[in-house]
Amino acid sequence: MPTVDVTRIAGNIGALNALNSLNYINNQLAVHQTRLATGKRINESADDPSGMSLATTFDVRRQGLQTATNAIGDAKNLMSTMEGGLKKIQDILVKMVNKANEAKGDTIGTNERSAISSQLKAFRDEIDDIVKQTQWNGTNLISGSGGTGSTSAKTFLTGPDSASNTSTSAFSFASGASIGTNQGFQANVAAGAGGLGLQDTALTITDTSTAGTAATTLDSALKIVKEGISQVGSFTARLTFKEEALTVQYSNTESAYNRIMNANMAEEQVEAVKYNILQQTATAMLSQANVAPQFLLSLFR
Repeated sequence: MPTVDVTRIAGNIGALNALNSLNYINNQLAVHQTRLATGKRINESADDPSGMSLATTFDVRRQGLQTATNAIGDAKNLMSTMEGGLKKIQDILVKMVNKANEAKGDTIGTNERSAISSQLKAFRDEIDDIVKQTQWNGTNLISGSGGTGSTSAKTFLTGPDSASNTSTSAFSFASGASIGTNQGFQANVAAGAGGLGLQDTALTITDTSTAGTAATTLDSALKIVKEGISQVGSFTARLTFKEEALTVQYSNTESAYNRIMNANMAEEQVEAVKYNILQQTATAMLSQANVAPQFLLSLFR
């Protein structure tokens, strides 16, 4: 700070020092008032260039995590729709198995077996209606190659890897003993063609032998549907785990972004009060510095 020489009045160094201090105080007060008004610690890149860059990275990350979390919620809703359709098919198949077993006994006559056959075919047609109605956004979820759609792999957004790349998870009915890739659940389609194999010939009951054959076929169809429900449930559980993990990541990323970008309001209020007081004292000192050289007039009396 320049030395004050009170004998040289052409340059009022004391007033200049007070004015410089007042300008600095005003600038600092404006900064803290802006932070209090916006709630942001960084309001422009000049406030903290490296902090702004890092905060932007966190901001992109947290928004990507939020998008992925919402997408997982939609995916779980889709899987719930699929599971709901399969569960209803399972309920119908259980009733069909019981009816077929009922026809095995010799207490059932020809007319009763014919009625049971008609009922089984009506149940089978209802299964096909459920398959057609189980849709998401116009896409059939559990129909197979023999139907109007295909139960192919479904890809879901499950997390952001970076700003330009996202991680995904795919669901499809895995190959197994009773269920295969692109498996459909239409009843009136051969099991080997992606269906449940419940054609008319399999459900026509005329005697004890055909009743046993129908019951066996229905048991196989029920096994396919049960395995399908199990796979849907397993994938839904995976989505839940991913959702929980993303929620934790989002909270941590939001915390990091908040620490860098947002203002500590209590601290900013303290600083604003401090600079407000300094502004008043600096103004008073500037006034005093401006009148200080007047004492030299006494030398000319």
